[in-house]
Amino acid sequence: MGSVNAVTALIVAGFAVAIGLVLIVRGLAGDGQEPTAAPSRLDAWREKLAEPKMVRRLGISFGAAVLAGVFTGWPAAALLAGGVAWFAPSLMGRDTSTKTEVARIEAIASWAELLRDTLSAAAGLEQSILASATAVPAPIREQVQSLAGRLRAGATMEESLKAFAAELADPTADLIIAALLLASRSQARNLPEVLGSLAEATRAQAALRLRTAADRARTRTSVRMITAVVMAMAFGLIMLNRSFLAPYDTPTGQLVLLLVASLFGSALMWLNKMGAGKAPARFLTRLDGPAAAASRRGRR
Repeated sequence: MGSVNAVTALIVAGFAVAIGLVLIVRGLAGDGQEPTAAPSRLDAWREKLAEPKMVRRLGISFGAAVLAGVFTGWPAAALLAGGVAWFAPSLMGRDTSTKTEVARIEAIASWAELLRDTLSAAAGLEQSILASATAVPAPIREQVQSLAGRLRAGATMEESLKAFAAELADPTADLIIAALLLASRSQARNLPEVLGSLAEATRAQAALRLRTAADRARTRTSVRMITAVVMAMAFGLIMLNRSFLAPYDTPTGQLVLLLVASLFGSALMWLNKMGAGKAPARFLTRLDGPAAAASRRGRR
């Protein structure tokens, strides 16, 4: 037991060091200096770890690891408790991303219809975009207002639309932006009809996303039930029949426990990934070069 407790102390110390590093990164991220180049992957990770939500999540994981390690005296329990606390929001939480995506798709469709109606009133494309900035739905209001601001500042229509595509980074919006790009180059007269058709297709896609999300919700519910039952059984055995778990008090038992838990966790993550789905691929990604970098710097 002495060696097991020593390893537990090392794990707790490791979690403490991790929290200290995150707090240091958070302090460095808030130094107020403007970036001189496009953010790298390391900068993205630094910003993500500096978010209050991530710091709070890491603190909860650390607390769960300390409590489990002290209560059971098992290093494996400390690691598993910290891992469960870290991954619990993604495994047990509600799927809010689908609702947000559908609201965004509906907003894109409404904006396309707004442009269609304004263009039908004999207005030009630039005037229609400027007029739509005041009535666009909330999910994309900030991006459309940024597009209108670029046009007012004297940027060309093509440059503004490319930056707009980089800010939205949405495969549904790519369809409408592509139509606007083509119209800005060739002065297409049937743009209102095209925008109307694209708006109908976009709304149909939103309905399809909702039906697909309902099917995937069953898988997520199964993951929650399996996780809850296993956690309840493990807690019950520790509290009510600790002698049954005596073989895990040895270092070999700890390794076996980690192996079994890793296999079980991998299966749960696989099921959760099956229920999450995959976002459609974009086809205007080559427009995300300097425009994307400029938009990210602007948001800072």
